[in-house]
Amino acid sequence: MGFFDKLKKGLTKTRDAVSEQVNNVFSVFVKVDEELFESLEEALIMADLGMETSVELIDELRDRVKKKHITDGNLVKEELYSVITDALCEIDNSMKLDTTPAVILVIGVNGVGKTTSIGKMASFYKSQGKKVMLAAADTFRAAAIDQLDIWAQRSGCDIIKHNEGSDPAAVVFDACNAAKARGADILICDTAGRLHNKKNLMAELEKINRVISRELPDVSRENLLVLDATTGQNAVSQAKLFSEVSELTGIVLTKLDGTAKGGIVISIAKEQSLPVKFIGVGEGIDDLQTFIPEDFAKALFDSEE
Repeated sequence: MGFFDKLKKGLTKTRDAVSEQVNNVFSVFVKVDEELFESLEEALIMADLGMETSVELIDELRDRVKKKHITDGNLVKEELYSVITDALCEIDNSMKLDTTPAVILVIGVNGVGKTTSIGKMASFYKSQGKKVMLAAADTFRAAAIDQLDIWAQRSGCDIIKHNEGSDPAAVVFDACNAAKARGADILICDTAGRLHNKKNLMAELEKINRVISRELPDVSRENLLVLDATTGQNAVSQAKLFSEVSELTGIVLTKLDGTAKGGIVISIAKEQSLPVKFIGVGEGIDDLQTFIPEDFAKALFDSEE
């Protein structure tokens, strides 16, 4: 099964949630009027796109319908899908890894699939012929170090690790120098995600960032936040909070296949202006892939089997 087919299958619950809410509105309203737009706005909120995003999308829809003099409900529905697709395509979602080495710093709270995503990312880049190195800088949990070690072995990557409780910045320091010495193309760094202690997290991330900037000046950097799609609007709140403690360049969205709340992709893009870089639609090692907004939109609205 190709990734688009996996994506389409994985988005079944989300597609049903969005389409059901929208179709219910169009089954009730015959006339294209303000009441229709208000009901569509409510439908998008119910489909977990969030208040702010839903209002913006319907405002855009209202403008387009007026400019194009659309009076047919089916055409309004098509225009709505077009508005959502355009919203997803507004941001450049490509990874910027132009230097050798390039660094991917990965953050996120425990339980969102952070370490697993790093392992899958490593496998993804290894399959492209890249030399990938991992840094186990989530020294707060022994399980995180062990888990990343297993992923390193599985994907055939070097890993730099210290003991539990070690200074995370020291791990990153060693990893930066090892990446230079061993000619790695990409260094992926795991980090602890203790968001409830924001001050400590900020200090830790700042220290790690200083080390990378000093040891690998002028390298391409991606600071990626891993979010669990099943948490819905809570994931959007996490994106806001982590944006305060780190300069994020993008999102990795996991567990899209297990939720009807995949509409948060649109919320994150619209409200946070954060590109979604990777999405996960399954447990397999190749079920994490780069995010292609056109494919996501097509899979979200294409109900044909």
